Amino acid sequence: MSDLLALAYPWTKSLHIISVISWMAALFYLPRLFVHHTEKAGLSGSTHDIFTQMEFKLATVIMRPAMIATWVFGLALVFTPGIVDWSAIWPYTKAACVIAMTGFHEWLMARMREFGEGQNQFTGRQYRLMNEVPTVLMIVIVLSVVVKF
Repeated sequence: MSDLLALAYPWTKSLHIISVISWMAALFYLPRLFVHHTEKAGLSGSTHDIFTQMEFKLATVIMRPAMIATWVFGLALVFTPGIVDWSAIWPYTKAACVIAMTGFHEWLMARMREFGEGQNQFTGRQYRLMNEVPTVLMIVIVLSVVVKF
């Protein structure tokens, strides 16, 4: 099995990067949709329905599959012999941030469901602030992997 993982390494790494880019794009865009939904569309009417549909499709057609693919290819990389130095700190820093990113993903999914039910408990400003969470996590993840601190 480890020979197969080593042989597939360039493909696995490529697919992991593609998945991460897709996931991050959705994690950046969904809170922005929430900002505009909150500030421009309200919680009823045809504009609300359009935003709800856009948010649902982004979350279920792009964001969720990209997250799953990121995890699958990431775990395949973790199990590829010689890729992760478990005596260093960076794998644990990255893992903690990826778990936090997944938690943020689930938080966004809950907000998406609330909008679908015609409910929202946050302001546009709060969504703008929450939009910075994936940026901070991404910075720590990239620095962890590239600089290996």
